[in-house]
Amino acid sequence: MNMRHTTIMLALALCGRAVAQEGQAPLVLSLKQAMDLAGKQSYQVQASDLEREKANAKVKEITALGLPQVDGSASLNNYIKVPTSVVPNFFDPNAGLLEVQFGVPWSTTGALALNQLIFDGSYLVGLQASKELRVRSEQELERTAADARYQAAKGYLGVLAAREGSRLAAESVPVLEKSLAEARAMTEQGFMEATDVDRLSIALASARDRARSFAQQERVALAFLRLVLGVPEGTPLELTDQLETLLNDPAEVALSEAPLDMSGHIDHQLANTLVRLQTLEVKNQKSAYLPKLYGFFNTQAQSFGENGPAETDWFPATLWGAQLQVPLFSSGLRSNRVKQSELSLMQTEVNLTATEQRLLAEAAERSEKARTALETYTTEKQNLDLAKRIFDRTSIKFTNGLSSSFELNQDQTQYLTAQQMYINALVNLALARTDLRKALDLY
Repeated sequence: MNMRHTTIMLALALCGRAVAQEGQAPLVLSLKQAMDLAGKQSYQVQASDLEREKANAKVKEITALGLPQVDGSASLNNYIKVPTSVVPNFFDPNAGLLEVQFGVPWSTTGALALNQLIFDGSYLVGLQASKELRVRSEQELERTAADARYQAAKGYLGVLAAREGSRLAAESVPVLEKSLAEARAMTEQGFMEATDVDRLSIALASARDRARSFAQQERVALAFLRLVLGVPEGTPLELTDQLETLLNDPAEVALSEAPLDMSGHIDHQLANTLVRLQTLEVKNQKSAYLPKLYGFFNTQAQSFGENGPAETDWFPATLWGAQLQVPLFSSGLRSNRVKQSELSLMQTEVNLTATEQRLLAEAAERSEKARTALETYTTEKQNLDLAKRIFDRTSIKFTNGLSSSFELNQDQTQYLTAQQMYINALVNLALARTDLRKALDLY
């Protein structure tokens, strides 16, 4: 899902009703539960599951082509004027031609026809291909479910990251509010300039604005998460996992060193399935050189009448037979079709090799990104702790009159910058891990 599609879906989701029904119990989810839910009921998974059902029905349809086909028919004919035929007058050749009617106005016919395919190379290949199509639909469903789990993980971590940012932004608000109140009191007593109050007011407004911004990001992330989970907009969600716990999970930390299982990767399996399907297509085109044999059995009965549909007895007629079609000469039509299918097979083999190389490159690249993101996250977390200690010390000094508002504002700006860098590093680490897990097909 690219960024443009994600933005459009978020806009649509946010345009819906954002207020849940009164008294509605929240949906309590861990990260694993959220991924499992998305893998089962996201809208994309539902559509892919229906496609799988269509593939199963297609297999049964193709199988039925080689089974007996029975058709029934009935007809009622009424000549308003019975056709007249002209024949020589055998009784009196000199009297001219004789006009006669060989029929009656009414005729009724009932018939049954049975057709049976006896041998057709294309049908045999089609049976094999239909089974491969079913395998492909299952693989497509698996890949769609994995992508839904991946999107759910991104949404879940996005909510937790926004909450962490909101928490950090809110930490400095009470400190600045207290400093501002003290500065106003000291200004009224003439111990501090109005400029100090203005600087603190700007710093407090900036801190509050950041807190509001993160709260808005959390609402957007929740809307996206509901969308990928396949639950109605406005459904209250309660996320039970903690971001720090998830990021420090030893299994997640070791993920960057995990090897790629090429044979188990769903993209590799799909590429292999395409090769097998195209191999069968080559066989299908070559089967056009083989003869085809069909059998049939027909039975019918007719009744005739002068004044009604069935005034006579029913006269039966029964026929059976076989039809053999032997291809002899097609002016190069069949041979060129075979050649095209063989070239398509070569293309799918090239695609298989390209898929293998792409998967290896993606796994290596995302492993390196995950390692780098972890190092950056560790550094920015240390910088954040240091910036917070500096800001706290300066706040205490300002309260005791040992520091100016300029210094407090400067350290608060440094603390906000450290917060932003930390949140960016945190988000990058979470995304790098989810991207790496997707590259390794571990969803």
